[in-house]
Amino acid sequence: MSSSLFDYEPRDWRTDADGTVRFALVGIGWWTSEYVLPAIETTDHCTTTTVVSSSTEKTDRVRANYGTVEHGLTYEEFADGEAADAYDAVYVCTPNATHLEHVEAAARHGKAVLCEKPMEATVERAERLVEAAADVPLMVAYRMHTEPAVRRARELVRDGAIGEPVLVHGENSQPLLEMIDDPDQWRLNPDLTGYGTSVMDLGIYPLNTARFILGADPVQVQSTMASDHEAFDAVPDEVATFSVVFDDGTHAACSSSQNAHDHTRLEIVGTEGRIELEPAFHMETQLTVARGEDTVEFDTEGVDQMAEEFEYFAQRVLADEPVYADGDHGLVDMKAIAAIHEAAESGGTVDVE
Repeated sequence: MSSSLFDYEPRDWRTDADGTVRFALVGIGWWTSEYVLPAIETTDHCTTTTVVSSSTEKTDRVRANYGTVEHGLTYEEFADGEAADAYDAVYVCTPNATHLEHVEAAARHGKAVLCEKPMEATVERAERLVEAAADVPLMVAYRMHTEPAVRRARELVRDGAIGEPVLVHGENSQPLLEMIDDPDQWRLNPDLTGYGTSVMDLGIYPLNTARFILGADPVQVQSTMASDHEAFDAVPDEVATFSVVFDDGTHAACSSSQNAHDHTRLEIVGTEGRIELEPAFHMETQLTVARGEDTVEFDTEGVDQMAEEFEYFAQRVLADEPVYADGDHGLVDMKAIAAIHEAAESGGTVDVE
């Protein structure tokens, strides 16, 4: 298998747009602080001018560390439109069940929206979110879509490098309580996280990345779940396994857990070969392609996945081009996740509608 298979342009989404998108970051917890703010600093078309939090201590700290940040707002001030002239777009990274109110506010102020996945806590609230953002650009923050290794995997599948896709195997796990030593955290609170914790937060990665690479959508699911650790008493899925049938006929078997060793992997097996992403989802992605007796590793310079995502979004907004993934794309995942939880409760097969 020739290594020329890997000659491609990973930023085929680039536009000729000039300018800078000024962001308001709504929610400045560990993810925004450790990954988003530093990433934006490295982009060509993005800057952070406003941060929004319930904690003035957090906003003051960010303003002290980032010279571009002019405004620190409370959620109430953001909703009321204070300093709305200082930003062009809003990034929402708060607990799932609070996304709707912040997207509604951003849309009211006429701002483009980049909303973290999953879109909301339930399908119904996600539908309201999409409706609220009908008149502004809305993108769901699936950072794997702009990861070069994932984009190349999609091209290889489309080009028939592994024949016709048949099977998908996906895994995503992490030791949540070691990462955040607090059993009262929002990911373990069903009022804030939604249907559960492992599938909503982790299982969505193999599900959505498989969708992106295959160009297919889920139509049917089965699932089993369990929660034995006392910290997971309020959620059904300390550990979950689920199977998915896609509309192209591909079958997937996936697993996720918030209480296991940190491990991520996605494999797509075709009639003539296989593609493997391992590690896959936790800010590092390595692609391997095997066909017959040949195996080729895709050698890409490590990219900052958050920087790629923000740069993509900014360039599309500046060029007035459609964004991917939009709200309708995100709704498919929400409906699939709801079906996965329903299947775990019923023990049966559930259609994704």
